[in-house]
Amino acid sequence: MAHLLEPNVVDDDLVARLQSPDFQVRSIAVRELADEGTEEAVEMLVRALRDEHAAVREAAVYALDGIEEPDVIAAVITALEDENPQVRIAAAAAIEDLKNPQLGPVLLAAVEKQELFVKASVLRALRGLRLRDSLMPALRALANADPQVRRAAISVLGYLQARQALSALIDHAENDEDPEVRRIAVGAITFSNHPAVGAVAVTALHDTHWVVREEAAASLGKMQYRPGVNALIAVMEDPYWQVRQKAAGSLGKLKDVTAVPILGKAVFHEQSNLRKEAVAALGEIADPSAQPFLEKACEDIDPDVRKLAAWALKRIAAASVRSA
Repeated sequence: MAHLLEPNVVDDDLVARLQSPDFQVRSIAVRELADEGTEEAVEMLVRALRDEHAAVREAAVYALDGIEEPDVIAAVITALEDENPQVRIAAAAAIEDLKNPQLGPVLLAAVEKQELFVKASVLRALRGLRLRDSLMPALRALANADPQVRRAAISVLGYLQARQALSALIDHAENDEDPEVRRIAVGAITFSNHPAVGAVAVTALHDTHWVVREEAAASLGKMQYRPGVNALIAVMEDPYWQVRQKAAGSLGKLKDVTAVPILGKAVFHEQSNLRKEAVAALGEIADPSAQPFLEKACEDIDPDVRKLAAWALKRIAAASVRSA
């Protein structure tokens, strides 16, 4: 529980302002209640979630954010179905980063609701709790027609790292119509060392949407998938520099000398983030053939590129000493 609640009572003046006919007065009073930290204050904030004015309800949601008590979370979940979109968005934000696993039963009951915004928001809340009981609800949610629900479900399954979910995750990485679902699924399968996972990531390097290719390029380095080196070298010509940046980082992790020429070419790219990643990768590989590229990078207009180039050259020198 994030807040330690005390049983003492709320100031009479504050109670009176909570009953004011002016919604602005009530909204201010609700915000002040957030500083009380008492059981009575929390009870009043929960009641304020039913206020006739949306501004008061929204203020109450923000005031309850961080109080990880089952009754409070159940009330905030109810606010996910509020008629006002700002109240719903505030409620979703309030439950997104819950840490108390004892809230599992409340969330698992709500995830079966049919309202799509509620389902997606509760799945996102379940993600960080890593509850084994959320496996089956998340698997069921993969069949939902709404991509927001599928995205949230895949995030849950990725956090759980459940082998039972691997085939379903692979299917969505390869076939889902929503590119963001495919991207999240590609990232989610990296927990497994199954041979099929690396092959899926390599195939995803050719996805029609660049965010999927970017995720795939990063994933191959995380998995240390050495058969993917040639595919990563090829994707260093991708039209999106963000994809090339992730590919460069993965090539550095895989430390394959054959990547030096294409990384050396990236050292001269106009985008400094890509230059930095390429220089860092050359430093990780630490092969003497990278030295001309790195010496040129020492003259880069970006000081971070210059620092990385100096570091990379030291790595090469140290490697040469060790091999002598």
